[in-house]
Amino acid sequence: MRIGYFLSSEELTPAQLLEQARGAERAGFEALWISDHYHPWTDAQGQSPFVWSMIGALSQVCSLPVTTAVTCPTVRIHPAVLAQAAATSAVLHQGRFVLGVGSGEALNEHIFGDAWPQADVRLEMLEEAVEVMRELWRGGFVNHHGRHYTVEHARLYTLPDAPPPVYVSGFGPKAVDLAARIGDGYVSTSPDADLVRRFRSGGGDKPCQAGFKAAYADSEDAGAAIAYERWPNAGVPGELSQVLPSPRHFEQAGQLVRPEMMKESFVCGDSADAHLEMIDRYAQAGFDEVYVANTGPHHEGLFELYRTSVLPRLR
Repeated sequence: MRIGYFLSSEELTPAQLLEQARGAERAGFEALWISDHYHPWTDAQGQSPFVWSMIGALSQVCSLPVTTAVTCPTVRIHPAVLAQAAATSAVLHQGRFVLGVGSGEALNEHIFGDAWPQADVRLEMLEEAVEVMRELWRGGFVNHHGRHYTVEHARLYTLPDAPPPVYVSGFGPKAVDLAARIGDGYVSTSPDADLVRRFRSGGGDKPCQAGFKAAYADSEDAGAAIAYERWPNAGVPGELSQVLPSPRHFEQAGQLVRPEMMKESFVCGDSADAHLEMIDRYAQAGFDEVYVANTGPHHEGLFELYRTSVLPRLR
């Protein structure tokens, strides 16, 4: 299993993202995830740099493969523009770039005042957006007149030797079925073996990536306190994460989350065994790659934990 590090754009400044990418490579992580947000989930997280600037910068400070986890190519940015961004990123990273895509959240996508479509329509838009991007990556001029997108006489001149793989996220049956049908791989955040089996039964033996969050601290309770301060939204259930439109709404929903609940969704504290146990849950579910994000100020502690006590035991 490949073990990677998850760069949280919602919480880190551009300089911190680059610093943590370097630190992750030195610690022995094998790849990077990076989130794509216009807003953070809560004001306490406090950041949201433009991911495509960061992906370009990452190519200059480390050699790790990078996956967007995930980009929504449907509303905020037209898929023809994202096709150009992904192609350039693949060139900069010398082919070590994966475009992870999903159907998105209103939190990031509503900013122009467009109506936020229902889930079935969002999946339909996602499928067409991936089709548009792949058309452009083939080279030549593209004219596309679809249900949701129009591209007129467009050509990408800067292309990688091979098109970037497109991994599709999915958390419900319809989204997983779409991922199996159109994706080169699958992205999730849950160690759910049923979803992995559903993806592979429809899509074949393709790579499956997943991620989880940690809050490194001197104790489990201290880590949980950090997680609760920064990420109470992690305890918000169901489809709320897709439909709430602003950080203040997530903060309001987060008031229903109790601090002790953070231990259910975060690996809190400094226990290597706890991290190994979480990684094993994803391995047993069938994932090929797992990425860990650290919330709070103690990323160096997490890097040292993985360098000395987690990665050597996995290898």
